[in-house]
Amino acid sequence: MATQDPKMAPPTPAPLPEALRHIVLDFMQMEEFIKEPFVVTRADGIRFWDIHGKEYLDGLAGVYVVGVGHNNRRVIDAIKAQLDTLSFAPPLHATTPPAIELARLLAAIAPGDLNTVKLLSGGSEANEVAFKMAKQYHRQTGHPLKHKVISLYGSYHGATHGALSATGSKSRKSMFEPTGIGFLHAHPPYCYRCPFEKTYPSCNLICARIIEDTIVAEDPETISALIVEPIINTAGIVAPPPEYHPLLREICDRHNVVLIFDEIITGFGRTGHLFGADTYHTVPDILTCGKGMSSGYAPLAATICRDHIATAFRGKVEDRVEFHHGHTYGGNPISSAAGLASIGEILDRRLPENAQKVGECVKQMLAEQLGPLGVVGEIRGHGLMIGVELVRDPRTKARFDGRLAFGKRVGKMALKNGLLLRSEPNWVAFAPPLIVTEEDMKAMVDILAASVREVLKTV
Repeated sequence: MATQDPKMAPPTPAPLPEALRHIVLDFMQMEEFIKEPFVVTRADGIRFWDIHGKEYLDGLAGVYVVGVGHNNRRVIDAIKAQLDTLSFAPPLHATTPPAIELARLLAAIAPGDLNTVKLLSGGSEANEVAFKMAKQYHRQTGHPLKHKVISLYGSYHGATHGALSATGSKSRKSMFEPTGIGFLHAHPPYCYRCPFEKTYPSCNLICARIIEDTIVAEDPETISALIVEPIINTAGIVAPPPEYHPLLREICDRHNVVLIFDEIITGFGRTGHLFGADTYHTVPDILTCGKGMSSGYAPLAATICRDHIATAFRGKVEDRVEFHHGHTYGGNPISSAAGLASIGEILDRRLPENAQKVGECVKQMLAEQLGPLGVVGEIRGHGLMIGVELVRDPRTKARFDGRLAFGKRVGKMALKNGLLLRSEPNWVAFAPPLIVTEEDMKAMVDILAASVREVLKTV
């Protein structure tokens, strides 16, 4: 009698710590995670529940993703209906009705003449596509030497090789150096801690003007693109002055540099407008988006380009000027259906307006609750993307000892107290689902303030 290969037998349930040794989580030391694992089993609205039945307020929309809230029936029903019709189409041969409709909708709501859409499955892919699109555009419009990409220190553009090369956060990429060639970095518009020791507005936006100096010094005929996040997330929710992005637009126009807005996080209502480009009244040449596009119900992202970019890729088959790029799951019909339903919810429920209204109240709540604790350096951001820089001394802006990782400890305490939020050693941030109410945010800020007080007792 033949014996069954044990590898083919159904696995027996293992104790949780042992089972967790088979999985690797993002930016996580698994040996530490296993000691106090956070395993989520269900969610609804703005709340999670873990395997023990404990409830948590979601102050981060998962990870800047679930704009329309968890368990949204409109999105779920759209996915179910699409599953009954078509789950996959041959990407080398065809597209689908939901992909066509999603591209049409994105062209309608994106700023200016951002009218041509490449559908993808994640933010890293979208930024890789933007770099390739910019390079091929220049090659096909008579500037073949343009290949370098400028980005900002403190930025994060993705985990794939090109996107990581553009990333300006050393903690995310130092262990993978050397990264790609042709990627340059400039200092961000971090007014609270200006690297040039200037004060806005008398600074004359030196942070933007140095980017032009870099373009000129490198030779404009070698600079392909400038990529920026409208609000820089990993630098600590750094929101630039209102003139910053319009000035970048002028600089890029002068030197024939493709301006790319990485709106993977800031898109679809997060900043109080549909896009960060709307918040800053600036139309980039290429806009990348994802996360809130499907609200996390299916992997979905897009790279959207302006008409003059798209025109360079149109011609005869024998010209070989079509965009030379593809992804297996780009334009997936299930993801497209999720995106259509999610964006429909955002528009119909006027969620960007809610983000703007509630966000202003959150800033006031944070000032009132955290201000008296003596650890607030600055509260910044737009809409429901709000960061708090935590300092040891607000007067001098002195930070806590780095070994203390004060913000991380606050985040861990907040999770213990039932609140999920973004935390780094020197800052914490809120980015809840866009359906959140002022009452919901008061509960979140109450937990954050209590958590800060608890951590302060230990330092």
